[in-house]
Amino acid sequence: MYHYLIGPAVGAVIGYITNDIAIRMLFRPHQAKYIMGIHVPFTPGIIPKEKARIAGAIGKAVSENLMNREVLEKSLLSDDMLKKISNAIDEFVTTQSGNDETIEQFALHYLSSDDINAMRSDVTGGIVKLVTAKLQNSDLGSSIAHMATVHVMEKTRNSLAGRLGAEMFIQPLAQPIEKILAKHINEILQNNSQQMIQDLVNKEASELMGMTMSQLTTGRDEQVEQIKRGVLNAYRTIIIEHLPRILQDIDISTIIEQRINEMDMNEAEAIIMDVMKKELRAIVWLGALLGCIMGTINALI
Repeated sequence: MYHYLIGPAVGAVIGYITNDIAIRMLFRPHQAKYIMGIHVPFTPGIIPKEKARIAGAIGKAVSENLMNREVLEKSLLSDDMLKKISNAIDEFVTTQSGNDETIEQFALHYLSSDDINAMRSDVTGGIVKLVTAKLQNSDLGSSIAHMATVHVMEKTRNSLAGRLGAEMFIQPLAQPIEKILAKHINEILQNNSQQMIQDLVNKEASELMGMTMSQLTTGRDEQVEQIKRGVLNAYRTIIIEHLPRILQDIDISTIIEQRINEMDMNEAEAIIMDVMKKELRAIVWLGALLGCIMGTINALI
């Protein structure tokens, strides 16, 4: 009777122990062992020994199959993701509709005062430079002078003096006066347009930064919808046109490989065991079951 029990029991114990040792040998020892200068076989463990190769393989597999352009693009441009962005914009607008902070005060939550001033200076400076160049390079003085001359002639024609024939005396002087007026207006624009535009732009910028967030968002449903469409279109453009370059610059494969290589084996072992503890334990018990079965067959034979 004992003969039939001992065989399966011993087989189960052997199967359990051998599988448990095999799993432990995946990780341990972490370093190669030597006895009297002779390398001990199977040291270090399989994973520590092949760590660099495994890291490269995992990095390559993740970048080519899990984090490639097609997968990321499909996820980032999914209807669910676009809906989340749209809802986030709506939620932001709803929240800010009751916010009495000025735009500048709101911006101070995320940027320093120096950063805000620098950004405002850059934006206003760019606008002033652009508009000034357009004005100075255009013949705006001639256009203004011509409109003024036409306006004066129309007024004269419809006035009492016009009905008495004053237009026939003014008409010959209109063209020379228009040229003189155009010249002086162009000179004024050349000498003073930058300061005039600077003052105007600074005033508008100050008024804008002084608006409250509620004023900016309340009653502007059409503008909010335009902004939302703009944000979503910009998001799509970034993903479609720039995602390949972003992935290339980030180099996910190299990042993963470096991170795995930098990990301490104790940390790596803990992570793997935490994820696969149940499955690895099942393998150990499967070894016990197979050992028991083999022991039973041996006892019966």
